[in-house]
Amino acid sequence: MYYLYNRSLDPYFNLALEEYFLTNFKDEFFIVWRNDNCIVVGKNQNTYSEINSNYVSENGIKVVRRLTGGGAVYHDKGNINFTFIKNSDLHHFSFNDFLEPIVSFLKIFDIDAKISGRNDIVIDDKKISGNAQTILKGRVLHHGTLLYSSDIKNISGALNVAKEKYETKAVKSVEKRVTNICDNLKERLTVEEFIEQFSRYISSNMDIKEYNLTEKDILEIKKLADNKYSKFEWNFGMSPKFNYRNTKKFPQGLIEVYLQVENSIINSVKIYGDFFSMGDIKEIEDMLKGCIYKKSEIKDRLSSLDFNKYFIGISLDDFITIFDIN
Repeated sequence: MYYLYNRSLDPYFNLALEEYFLTNFKDEFFIVWRNDNCIVVGKNQNTYSEINSNYVSENGIKVVRRLTGGGAVYHDKGNINFTFIKNSDLHHFSFNDFLEPIVSFLKIFDIDAKISGRNDIVIDDKKISGNAQTILKGRVLHHGTLLYSSDIKNISGALNVAKEKYETKAVKSVEKRVTNICDNLKERLTVEEFIEQFSRYISSNMDIKEYNLTEKDILEIKKLADNKYSKFEWNFGMSPKFNYRNTKKFPQGLIEVYLQVENSIINSVKIYGDFFSMGDIKEIEDMLKGCIYKKSEIKDRLSSLDFNKYFIGISLDDFITIFDIN
């Protein structure tokens, strides 16, 4: 395995770097990096629903879409990101495989961190880390955040939180639901000092060599950033008009289904959400086009699929309950 400390703060470059190493190498990587002020939205999310557009514009906050599912997160230089790229598939990895070393590292500082829910790490029930995964051609990408000294007010101001997410939990402000690691340390460290100790700890448990970006790497990553990750089409996309919107919150994530239905036939479909997926949701959308707008017809149309591939932990029967029809 290689270790790379990516010192770029450009979110477009940094998300492109992840894809570059996932798709162009056979080697495994452990990467540590930070972004300048930005919102990183999940692969399947409706960007407009996730961000406070006025706040984002007024504060010069960039918006970029990542390769993995899950929810939108705010990044700044006080947030540390870590990425593992490994050769296997998600059937051999759980979130805990990647989160337990992080929890063990924090115990060095007498911080009683715990894994919470499907993909978080918390201190005293306050979130310090969110994580997501994807798989491509037998390679797993797992990445996560570590709130070290982030601007909590920006987290609150920049993100919208769907009301459906509050249905199963007490409503708390963002400030009360998250905390910074630095505020839980007995002895204050700079973010660079913390990164150094974190990287050394994770690397000590692996056979690892340091990797330095080559000129070719940088050129290819910049090209991917320019052609994909900085583009409006990737980060926001075009939202067609719909006349039906169906939303449901599952323990595994929120799913929103937008439909254009005419004469009881589904003409267009768009699926959003913070669920996790190993497949391309566009395949589901394409299969539903031309389907009669009935639960039984939708179920028949999708019954041949390995549904867990597209909505991890959510069955086809569960998915069908989203639709407010017979």
